Amino acid sequence: MLQSPVTVEKLNARALRLTPAPSFFDAIEHVKGVQVITPSLGFKVINARGFSNTTNVRFVQLVDGLDNQAPHIGAPIGNALGPSDLDINTVEIVPGTAAALYGLNAINGLANFTTKNPFSFEGLSVQQKTGLNHFNDQSTGVHPYSETSLRYAKVLVANKLAFKVNTTYLRGYDWIADNYTDINPSGNATTGLFGDDNPAGDPVSSYGNESSNRSNLILGGKTYQVARTGYREKDVTDYHLQTIKTDGALHYRLANNTELAYTYRFSSIDNVYQRSNRFRLADYRLQQHGLSLISPVVQVRAYLTRENTGKSYNLRSMGENLDRSYKTDAVWNQDYTAAWNAATQAGQPVAQAHATARAVADAGRLQPGTPEFKDRLRQLQDINDWDRGAALRVQSDLLHAEGQVNIGEAFRRQASPNFPQWLDLLAGADHRTYVVVPDGNYFRNPNPGKDPLTDNLTYSKTGGFVQAGAHLFADKIRLTATARADKNDYFSIRFNPRLTAVYSPTQRHNFRLSYQSGYRFPSLFEGFSNVNSGQVQRVGGLRVMSDGVFENSYLRTSIDAFNAAVTSDVNTGGLTRTQAVVKNQGRLVKNAYTYLKPEFIKSVELGYKAALLSDARLLLDIDFYYNSYRDFIAQVEAYVPISSTGNILTTTDTNLNAIATALSARGSQSRYRLWTNSKSQVHNYGGSAGLHYELAGGYLAGATATYARLDRTTNGDGLEDGFNTPRWAYNLSLGNEKAYKNFGFGLNYRWQARYYSQTFLVNGYVPAYSNLDAQLSYALTTPSLRFKLGATNLLNQYYYSFLGGPSIGGLYYLAVTWGMR
Repeated sequence: MLQSPVTVEKLNARALRLTPAPSFFDAIEHVKGVQVITPSLGFKVINARGFSNTTNVRFVQLVDGLDNQAPHIGAPIGNALGPSDLDINTVEIVPGTAAALYGLNAINGLANFTTKNPFSFEGLSVQQKTGLNHFNDQSTGVHPYSETSLRYAKVLVANKLAFKVNTTYLRGYDWIADNYTDINPSGNATTGLFGDDNPAGDPVSSYGNESSNRSNLILGGKTYQVARTGYREKDVTDYHLQTIKTDGALHYRLANNTELAYTYRFSSIDNVYQRSNRFRLADYRLQQHGLSLISPVVQVRAYLTRENTGKSYNLRSMGENLDRSYKTDAVWNQDYTAAWNAATQAGQPVAQAHATARAVADAGRLQPGTPEFKDRLRQLQDINDWDRGAALRVQSDLLHAEGQVNIGEAFRRQASPNFPQWLDLLAGADHRTYVVVPDGNYFRNPNPGKDPLTDNLTYSKTGGFVQAGAHLFADKIRLTATARADKNDYFSIRFNPRLTAVYSPTQRHNFRLSYQSGYRFPSLFEGFSNVNSGQVQRVGGLRVMSDGVFENSYLRTSIDAFNAAVTSDVNTGGLTRTQAVVKNQGRLVKNAYTYLKPEFIKSVELGYKAALLSDARLLLDIDFYYNSYRDFIAQVEAYVPISSTGNILTTTDTNLNAIATALSARGSQSRYRLWTNSKSQVHNYGGSAGLHYELAGGYLAGATATYARLDRTTNGDGLEDGFNTPRWAYNLSLGNEKAYKNFGFGLNYRWQARYYSQTFLVNGYVPAYSNLDAQLSYALTTPSLRFKLGATNLLNQYYYSFLGGPSIGGLYYLAVTWGMR
């Protein structure tokens, strides 16, 4: 750890016992340099060094070296396919790019969870956690939380054959998204309608009233922006949470230090999940078969991960189509217009007329909680078309194989006299293939055979690396050089180097310097998605998916500015709509973005790690990094103008007046959200510092601080590529397993600064927040029994870790663990 050439953070067994977090996965939030956001009580997202989002495809999670991502998402669903608290041994986190060695799109970092080997940890252990959350929650009452885990390991043949099994059953009530701040407060500013009088209001945690669900209605000679009424998130989802996990492993030792293992993992999930939209995961299933051979010379792994989204559904599409299922937008707009006209003719003020019009247009609207509402919700949940329903029906597989050979170790074991002892040589290769069963809504095969809905979509990547290392001057200097090459479908071969140096004047003082680069190839969703969501078609950025769209579209940001100017000139300038369109058509900006390329990062890191004081009980770790991104992958929303006959209007065969007229009307444009690459120069830099001090009497104190800064030279593009990272964050901790006899405690305090959050749902500032977590423990040796009474967010101060997500309060629990420690 002291001589690692890059920053490495580790949670060992002692740290995990001291943490007041309810699970090892929750404890990662207190690790130096790590940011965790919480879309759900059962789903947390790990990130490091910026550009965080709810589906972090730039950070990789491994369990015993096996990637535990959900294939079609390209990122893990929290710890859904990971180990239980009873089986976790250590957590190791590498903040920053690790692509040169791992090649798994790990350009922001990776976490490797190491589980307990059944040869070393034998026996039966049981753990029960019981808790409560949602105290003083305005949206609901107090709810119970329960997690039951069991682990059993047995050596069948001494030092030859062993197995283990784990199972976990978790139930609870999820955190509720209840932020009703209007994110379209100026939608009718030109008519003086604000606040509750704004007919285009769009509360954050409400669906069916987003920008794509609004219409421009001409009422009384003025243009008003009017949204459908929409439904609150808690009306269209079930917040009951359930996770069932099980895994088993069979280990066989071929020789000393050489072990063959087969592992099977299964998880069934019911909770709220978030990516570009919020989803209710229902009967969502993941399973993984893994085979590994580990020895000091050779490491080989092969695994298959299977994903089935079950009966999951999109909450935004559910809200939109609940509204449209009883009355189409066209009919609703007609009813609204007629009612507004009648109300104003009867002498009602404009704002009151809008309220009257909405009440009339909403007549017959399905009301939450009624049998009719519940029946319609169940119907839409099973319609796999987001223009009419809300179902998420995806089946996908990930097949992966990798091998690594420690050439230097092989020569040393053969006692080869010609091989220098100061030299290390390592080589490895890997192959990965994604397979998706096209569902006709979310994924379509761009190169189908006879049937585009039955021919599976495949996406593959192959790579390899060689690494040389040298130990010089009595091991005071360690140098490594790594070269990696990767070939991905639809892209040419890419090369990544890594150079590192560690200088250790003494064993206690270690200075490190590294330079490395990394490529991130588009995920399945970024490359191949093809789904309508809120009357906007979200399309993968590969040419095979979006051919012709980039060349003929206009940036939505410019279209919004154009239409706002047109509306202002009509409402306050006295122009006709035709005159206003002609006047403002110069505001329209042609989409200059194009088809996806791999994302590329160059990273430089400096660090110092030392074990101080005479007894080495004070550990200091400092790092600084600077990252430069090229072709940063993000999304742009762009609309294509179409004629009355449905043909695309291009600048080569029509004039700008016709294009502007089409883009001023909702019915004469095709709307797209496209994955593409930023043209801006994107840089970020930062650093972190950590102190861990072991005091007399077994007390362990810690303090960490993390700084992250975005330095982005923008060119006014319309990309959504939020940094989503607080500039400052710090952690303080204090704990002792035996503060008094068998009583122990652990305290963690975390604070992070306000930051700007830019997501697919909403943009804005996340207020600064702090958390105090605490636990008291009592341990018995005979029988082996441990009690832990703990709380996260002890003071129950509700906060949002990102905009569009849930409000997070306190969780209070008692954990009782019996058996092996």
